[in-house]
Amino acid sequence: MLTTAGRFLSRQFTHFKQYSPLAFALPTISAKIPHAAATMSSSSPTTSRHFKRTRSSKANDEEEDHVAPVLSPPPKKKKATPTTPTSTSTSTSSVKKKSPKKSPTKPHATPLPIPDDFESLYALVSELRSDKTAPVDSDGAEALTDSKDPVTFRYQTLIALMLSSQTKDAMVGQAMRKMQAHEGGLTIDNIDSMNEETLKGLIYGVGFHNNKTTYIKKATAACKELGDIPNSASGLCDLSGVGPKMAHIVMSIAWNEVTGIGVDTHMHRIFNILKWVKSNNPEQTRVQLESWLPKSKWDKINLLWVGFGQETQQQKEKSLKKALKCSDPKAALKLMKKCGLDYYSEGKRYGLEEEIKAALGK
Repeated sequence: MLTTAGRFLSRQFTHFKQYSPLAFALPTISAKIPHAAATMSSSSPTTSRHFKRTRSSKANDEEEDHVAPVLSPPPKKKKATPTTPTSTSTSTSSVKKKSPKKSPTKPHATPLPIPDDFESLYALVSELRSDKTAPVDSDGAEALTDSKDPVTFRYQTLIALMLSSQTKDAMVGQAMRKMQAHEGGLTIDNIDSMNEETLKGLIYGVGFHNNKTTYIKKATAACKELGDIPNSASGLCDLSGVGPKMAHIVMSIAWNEVTGIGVDTHMHRIFNILKWVKSNNPEQTRVQLESWLPKSKWDKINLLWVGFGQETQQQKEKSLKKALKCSDPKAALKLMKKCGLDYYSEGKRYGLEEEIKAALGK
């Protein structure tokens, strides 16, 4: 009975050893737990006969251990991700690329038709601005020079425009007068020899005064080398901190030469509201405006409309009173409303409500 059972177990173990993947682990398990193997061999003479390892069975086991990895599915290899070859030189990602300087030359633009309301609105704004009391009239580049020397006059015009970026005209005027009153005055030689900390203190309060200090020093050094400011829009744009808008205005004031229209944020906003242009930034506005505006008005339109924009935003009571006294109050009030001045609420605030209603025929 025992012999028969032993034979049965022997056949089952042989089948298990040949076909079960777990059988490949038995030699390792036996090696790690030697006392278990000893217990198994001593438990029964019959079963120990089938578990005894001979040289041939050991060789077979080693062969099976070698073949085992082939029976298991090989691990999937990850696809290599293509990489961009790196250079031993400095990585381009770590080097900040300098944006190209805007050219002052006019890009080619399809000429636009002159707006139907241009002549009437231009004449109306000219009338409203005839008193010249906007901030730009007293603290703009045209009003801030204090020298009759041609070179110094041109240089101060350039500095006033450089300070004006992202800064209200009143603050520009304050900074310019500080520089002019400083020992030596606002001249090329004096600013060139001045240290940056002193200059920074003189223009403190203007927008981005730290950057503008650096720009002014670099531009002044270039002007000293030339003996004057550049006499072309492209030459002015080569100076640090000078863009096309500044260059065209400087050319008009300093050199009395019209090279283009200087467009600021007020003009860009208003001309899009009036649908005289359809643009996304002041430079696009300039290009479109130059395609249809008579060149005789290029040098006047900036001061005229910048002042109008300043008054409707910053001096609302005065703007309303001027509108009510002009030759066409109704048209003036409607224009101001288009440009963001709510004449109903502002008129009520300043006690002009009845006059406004009368002007509108209500």
